Parts: sequence; C-alpha cells; structure tokens
Amino acid sequence: MKLVIAIIAAIALAAAFPAGAARAAPQLEQCDVPDSMIQSDTDLARVLSEVKNKHRLEISVIGSGSSSLAGPDGVRTAYPARLEDALKQRLPGTDVKVIPHVQSRETTAVMASGLAKILSDDRPALVIWQAGTADALSGVEPEDFRASLDDGVGKIQDAGADVILMNMQYSPRTESMLDVSAFADVMRLVAQARGALLFDRLAIMHYWNDAGTFDLYTATKKYDMARRVHDCIGRALASQIISAAHLDAVRMQTTR
Repeated sequence: MKLVIAIIAAIALAAAFPAGAARAAPQLEQCDVPDSMIQSDTDLARVLSEVKNKHRLEISVIGSGSSSLAGPDGVRTAYPARLEDALKQRLPGTDVKVIPHVQSRETTAVMASGLAKILSDDRPALVIWQAGTADALSGVEPEDFRASLDDGVGKIQDAGADVILMNMQYSPRTESMLDVSAFADVMRLVAQARGALLFDRLAIMHYWNDAGTFDLYTATKKYDMARRVHDCIGRALASQIISAAHLDAVRMQTTR
C-alpha cells in the first residue's frame, strides 16, 4: 500500500503546478513527434465525414487524472482544451468542440459503464479514451482490463463514432515502481483488433525525454512543465487526427 501511495503521489506531482503559474498563457513548445509515432493505416472515416460535409467536429475525451491539470486554469491548459485550440487553428471554418469527461483514479471498467450516457449526450464523431494507469495502480488483471476496454470500444463504434485509445504517461520517476507494459500491450492489441487508432503517449513522452525536449525526471521542480507537456500532447493529437482523417486535403479544397 505504501508503494501505491508513493506512485500516486509521484504521478500527481508530475501533473500538478502552483496556482500562480497556471495563470500564464501556454507557451508554444518545440515538441515535434516523428511521423512513425502518429501515422497509421487506420482511417477516421466519421471525422472526415463530419468535417467535410457538416463543417463541425465533436470529440469526447474520456480519462482519469492524467487527462487533467490542477489549478484555476487547469481545464484551459490540459490537453483536451489544447487539442480543441490546435484543431481550430488547423481547420478554419470548422466548428470544433472537445468535451472532457475526466475522473481521477477511475478504472476502465467504471469508465465503460458510463459510456452510454456520454455517447447519448455528446453524440461525438470521435471518442478519445485514455486508460491504463488507474487499472495498473488498482491491481486490475491485464485480461480483465482487456475485456473492459474491448467491450467499451465496441460500444463506441456501435454508436457510430471513431475511436482513439490513449495509453499511459511516461514517467522515469515511476517506471521502476510500476510496470505498465502489459497494459500498453493490451491497448495496442485491442486497437488493432477493433480497427481503432492508438495514440502512444507512453512512447511519445519517452521520446521527448530521451531527446531532451522535456526532462521528465525533474519535472516536478519546473512548475510549468505539466502545462507545456499537455500543450504538446494536444498538438500531437491534432496532427494524428488530421492525418488519419485525411483532413489536409479537405482544408486545401476549402481554401481555394
């Protein structure tokens, strides 16, 4: 139990920052991601249809604590809001709305049980489902995690929405205490089996740390680090969505 508490505290510290620091506007970070980490053979057909034919895009983000930030400006600086801003900038003339549904420490099974209401209320073209960390911390068996995730993705697709699965954060401070590799493997397999996209946040953040873009080991000492990482995640997500939905071609047509 002490180990679990220590891990939760480390993760919370990595995502938190003082209220005073939160009031500053997000800075534009140089945090490019290799194309190989975001490109996929899976298409976001519903997203393309909504943008091309209706000039709108509704996205629901479902996740646990790592999909949010603390502080009075936490909602505005967390990656769901940064994703919305990035898509609005890159898709002029499209009404973009990103709706976050975030509950700290909520397991995948619990999130899956609430999908029906979210899908009914939001009617999204795309659902981004961040999962894995809470299950690993709660001692959920990988097979039980797989069953809940697979069932949930099926419900989302049955409702007509595209799906992006987002795996856990990379933290060099906690990787030796919490092995999430089995959960990351499950998410990749479920995405492949269901024809969903995987946003490999674990690998992307590992890449940023190794490249020196962010020093994630000492991130807790840099009060604006979490905000900057979330901004970069939002922009990387936007790039993946635009690529998988082939929206660059649509954007070129609308600007002619």
